[in-house]
Amino acid sequence: MDNHEIFHNVDVIISQTISAARSNLETTKSNLESTTPNLESTSSIVVPNGTFHQHFTISWGDSRASIREDGELLTLSLDNSSGSGFESKKEFLFGKIDMQIKLVAGDSAGTITTYYFSSEVGDHHDEIDFEFLGNSSGNPYTLHTNVFSQGKGEREQQFFLWFDPTADFHTYSILWNPKAIIWYVDNIPIREYKNPERLRLGVPFPKEQPMRIYSSLWNAEEWATQGGKVKTNWTLAPFVASYRNFSADGCIWSYTTKTSSCNPSDFSTRPVLKLELDRTSRARMKRLQRHHMVYNYCTDKWSSIKAASANLHKDIRITWGDGRARFLNDGELLTLSLDKYSGSGFQSKNEYLYGKIDMQIKLVPGNSAGTVTAYYLSSNGPTHNEIDFEFLGNISGEPYTLHTNVYSKGKGDREQQFHLWFDPTADFHTYSILWNPQRIIFSVDTIPIREFKNSEFVGAAYLNRQPMRIYSSLWDADDWATRGGLVKTDWSQAPFTAAYRNFNANNACVWSNGSSSCDSSPTTGEKKEWLTEEIDAKRQEKLRWVQKNYMIYNYCSDVGRFPKGFPPECAI
Repeated sequence: MDNHEIFHNVDVIISQTISAARSNLETTKSNLESTTPNLESTSSIVVPNGTFHQHFTISWGDSRASIREDGELLTLSLDNSSGSGFESKKEFLFGKIDMQIKLVAGDSAGTITTYYFSSEVGDHHDEIDFEFLGNSSGNPYTLHTNVFSQGKGEREQQFFLWFDPTADFHTYSILWNPKAIIWYVDNIPIREYKNPERLRLGVPFPKEQPMRIYSSLWNAEEWATQGGKVKTNWTLAPFVASYRNFSADGCIWSYTTKTSSCNPSDFSTRPVLKLELDRTSRARMKRLQRHHMVYNYCTDKWSSIKAASANLHKDIRITWGDGRARFLNDGELLTLSLDKYSGSGFQSKNEYLYGKIDMQIKLVPGNSAGTVTAYYLSSNGPTHNEIDFEFLGNISGEPYTLHTNVYSKGKGDREQQFHLWFDPTADFHTYSILWNPQRIIFSVDTIPIREFKNSEFVGAAYLNRQPMRIYSSLWDADDWATRGGLVKTDWSQAPFTAAYRNFNANNACVWSNGSSSCDSSPTTGEKKEWLTEEIDAKRQEKLRWVQKNYMIYNYCSDVGRFPKGFPPECAI
């Protein structure tokens, strides 16, 4: 689920709203209990015993997700190694789904519980979201809703609930038909999104792509709670969310016949397929929104402001792949794909001599074994310099290996490898390289994971004379990438796709005609800050945390590789 920058702005609004929202809780609760809307006999099909065994598959998280009580209860858990998730066995093209959920209790800051419809991940996917953003004890969850159509989202509405969603189970429902999408909480409508195509506004509506039901519990402490200010308290792990009483009334999609289980006549006779809110229900919804809505994209001027750096057309050139690399959404998104014939890649239009480079990337999901997604800075020639992020894919359920390396004057062999503390395929995360005359810092979601210092004073070469471009590629390396080549690429899963957005090289020295843009610019403000930036004490603590818990290889401790002594910078 994306648009993390919106959450940061929204946090200001939420903070100002908490006090007022709390004072409204009891009043709203009593009003709503006495005026629960009539859902016009949507006749949901209550699934018999064995609900979860019959209708869902645990998709990731190893034993952190479990089905209990003869299939009547499902739990997801999150610890400091991984979260977990499940998905429906069937796909739907319209329908109403209900799920009772009890959210993570106590201090849930940094955690996110999701429950949503989504089509197959791709450039033009559709999606209908419930997301529950945890908070510190005593503060309310933020209930986040969104709609994606043809790959375009940014239609967020957020709410505080009028009850404690961790004390007991509550029913969260999504109704989706050709006329509208309606979100319900305990049968109370909280949001309606009407089909905008009926108004001929040129805005697409999700109506052609079948979607599965998904749910996950994962860690997003870098942005989820008060813009990342409140972190996950891992001493309270595992965090657990529980699910029961799933029901569905909808049109099941068959990929074999490419048809729906619903007949054309059903759309005029079955209530669930023609329902819209009536005047009374819509008035109740508006009343609830006045008291408990804390964010609405339709009133947010910030959401219409696009940073100049967000347009990838401006800075990036696709270099290979014969159509497998694509710009989407007017240049806001770029995807690379790999099939059994070829991969794809891009490079920056500019060269840089020092800079801070950010890119948000969502990696190949599912079975990515044998694939490598590379994102790096590099010069050219036999004595080239290079600064690498490489993501080595793995079989489903196993983590990616994040491989980092530094080349100076053609010499590399400075690898450090990591496993990440989140699923890098579930959403976009920011991967940053800061390169200045004193050091190179690799960061993930602003957390430093590696520092490579200028060690010329002990005889180690540093990267300080060759300008470099930014490159990225998605390619097949199943002869070595996954478990030394033991696990091969499963081409039945192709095409494999990685997505990129929010590239930012504003704080970088552009190299042109033998000179740097920083030579003639005053090194003040942000530019001076990154040109001299180092890791402060607080970030050093985060760096040590990452390296203690997630580093799986360090060249400076590989005695077998360097029997005559480690490279000189290892002693610093």
